[in-house]
Amino acid sequence: MSRRICYLTGTRADFGLMASTLRRIDADPRLALSLIVTGMHLSERFGRTIDEIEATGLHIAERIAVDHDLTGGAGMAQNLAAMLHGLVPALERLRPDLLLLLGDRGEMLAGAIAAIHLGIPVAHLHGGERSGTVDEPVRHAVSKLSHLHLVATSDARDRLVRMGERGDSIHVVGAPGIDDLLACPRPPRAELCRAAALDAERAVALMVFHPVLQEARDAAGQVRAIVDAALAEGVQLLALLPNSDAGHEAVRAELLDAERMGRLVLRKHLRRDEYIGWLASCDVLLGNSSSGIIEAASFGTPVVNVGSRQNLRERNSNVIDVPPSAMPCRRRSPRR
Repeated sequence: MSRRICYLTGTRADFGLMASTLRRIDADPRLALSLIVTGMHLSERFGRTIDEIEATGLHIAERIAVDHDLTGGAGMAQNLAAMLHGLVPALERLRPDLLLLLGDRGEMLAGAIAAIHLGIPVAHLHGGERSGTVDEPVRHAVSKLSHLHLVATSDARDRLVRMGERGDSIHVVGAPGIDDLLACPRPPRAELCRAAALDAERAVALMVFHPVLQEARDAAGQVRAIVDAALAEGVQLLALLPNSDAGHEAVRAELLDAERMGRLVLRKHLRRDEYIGWLASCDVLLGNSSSGIIEAASFGTPVVNVGSRQNLRERNSNVIDVPPSAMPCRRRSPRR
């Protein structure tokens, strides 16, 4: 009899990181994979990325919608409650042998809370890492509610042991998001720039900036500082709209204004192959995305990590950390 594995996904980011792992699970005759899809995946505002999940052919067992009109920290907490309300009957019906969770978002915390009360074992990926923002205690809370820990680094393993987790339940497996990076088909720089109406002969920055809950009031100013610094150095910008965390409305508004003024090219969402193509081809990644901390190093892409969102995370030598008010974006020869 196949073991039933369930993965909970709420954003384009976590699904992209797990896509190759999920395909391998789905292809194994000893395992039966199902997905619970929630959060931004179901929202037109955030690109309705459930369409891309459906295109993979992976089995979606449940869809749990939340209200993205709710704002601020209170809205994030209310949506966590809505996810929990939907997850309990879904997990009762599916009764997986294992629930897979990745990272530190509220969807994962809701999944862990539901599963532990239903007696469903939980495996947590990317536990034991630090960030210095509200994400960190959420990540650690998910770890404390989990039974199996699949961590990216030895440092993360040691931190979980210090937190009281049993060493034999922790396995250093690396970051699943880099498993398919080099094999992933990706468009060449010239093609990407042509599609975005950018000049491939000039420097291009990929900008991915998400709000930080504790700094939501400053989000618009932080975005403006990044855009101003890049344009002052003659760098073209391709920006992605942010996730749904508190403060996202201000980030969206600032980016949409900049787009209307012709200051940048804005995209709601990029497919995984497009995003990896840009990550490999751009001259610099600006913002505070975890892809700058984890994936960018595989391509040697320089990263200017802005602000506190990735604070205290292990990083490679391609990353420099700056406050939003001190944005270095020096000229360099564009990539070919």
